[in-house]
This record gives sequence, structure tokens and C-alpha cells, in this order.
Amino acid sequence: MQMNMKDRVAVVTGGSKGIGFAVARAFAASGAKVAIVARGAEALQAARLSLASDGLKVADYVCDVAKAEDIRRVHGRIVSDLGDVDVLVNNAGTSRALAFEEVTDQIWQEDLDLKLFAAIRMSRLVWPAMKQRRWGRIINVLNTFAKTPGARSAPTSVSRAAGMALTKVMASEGGEHNILVNALLVGLIVSDQWVQRHAATAPDSDFDEFTRNLAKGVPLGRMGTAEEFANLACFLASDLGSYITGTAINVDGGRSPVV
Repeated sequence: MQMNMKDRVAVVTGGSKGIGFAVARAFAASGAKVAIVARGAEALQAARLSLASDGLKVADYVCDVAKAEDIRRVHGRIVSDLGDVDVLVNNAGTSRALAFEEVTDQIWQEDLDLKLFAAIRMSRLVWPAMKQRRWGRIINVLNTFAKTPGARSAPTSVSRAAGMALTKVMASEGGEHNILVNALLVGLIVSDQWVQRHAATAPDSDFDEFTRNLAKGVPLGRMGTAEEFANLACFLASDLGSYITGTAINVDGGRSPVV
């Protein structure tokens, strides 16, 4: 079984590191014309050069997806450079987990702009061309707190739950136009965020030991890799996933208590 995305135009937000970078790599290796979007110009350039060293070509675009005008600008540039977007992966976002009473209006707004409104705005821009061509794939990267929010998990659990509802709304409306919309819910995946946390909290410990300790509650007994996550994203973005839409799939090694 080969996942073929030849000549598909794919956009990955938060594409310079971690999960987004792995998804961009998988898409490019499958033949897609890939645009990676992120806030940091240096990280984007490093990602592009790293992929180029492996013979994979991507285009990089600096954009703060929390800002509507940035999204409009970068979407216009991508369409001009690569063509209308076939595949969109809304991946931008960081985890913020606080006690409810500690979450200020500003924090709520920042989180919603980055995680929810960014997906809304980017999806709304690519939607008309997908409808016209009767082919589109949108993947919203969320986390398992979207299904099982716990104490001290706001604002992320709330914005991600809204992202899951958005996924279902878009899938229901997009079906007749062959626009497939799904969510992938991240569990414990080794990424740049965990590397940074290890450096900040346990710099003298072995990173593999650090991840094993984190994964003690995971049935598979380990953290996942960004490449494993990217494999599923690539399947959903290809023609092989042509009858899957409106789903929220846990990519968490069985850690979530709900399906």
C-alpha cells in the first residue's frame, strides 16, 4: 500500500518543528507540493534546509496564524506560488494548562486565536477552491483533552474541544463536495515541546529515561514518535482515506480512557 500525494498542494501550519515537521516530511516524500507555515523565520529555514538535505523540497512562509491579516497574506502567497490548496493541516498551537481561576481574558483570547480561530480562518480561505474542484482534505490537530478535559487543563482543553466540534461541522458540510475533514488527537508524542521541558525540568537526566517515566500510564509503554503521527496524517490526506470524515482519532498509544 503506497500513499501517493503527487502534485497535491499541502499546507502545514506549525510546520517547522515536531509533529508539523514530520507531517511535512511525509507529505513531501509522498509527492506533495508542501508549504510549511510558522512564526519563526530561522526555524522555518532550518526545517527547509533539513528536508532539502534529504532530497525533499518544501516552501516556507513566515506567518503568525493568530492574526487574521497574516493568514490572508500567506494564503495568497501560497496560492500564487504553488496553486490552490488541496490539503490543509491545522497544527499550530502550544499547550497551556492552568487552573480555571488563573486563566485571564487575555489568555483565553490568545489561546482561542491561536488554536481555534486560526483553523477557522485558514479553512475558510481554502474551502471555496476545494468545493470547486470537488476534492479537499483538512486535518485539525488537537489533543486528547478535547474528549476528556481534566482539572487544570484550561484553556487548551476548551479550545481543543471547540476544534473537535468545528471538525464535525465542516465534515458534515463538506461531504457533498468531497471535502473530508478529520481531527487527530495527540497523546504523548515526542516533540520539541517535550525536549524543551526536559531541558528546563530535568537537564541532568537521560532523555529516554525521561520519556519512559512520562509514558508509565500508556498501554504501549512508551511515547509515540512524530513520524508515527505523520503516517496517519498522510493516510488521511491521500486517496486511501477517501471514506473517512468527521472522525476524531486518538493517536496516543491507548492512553485516553475514551475512544
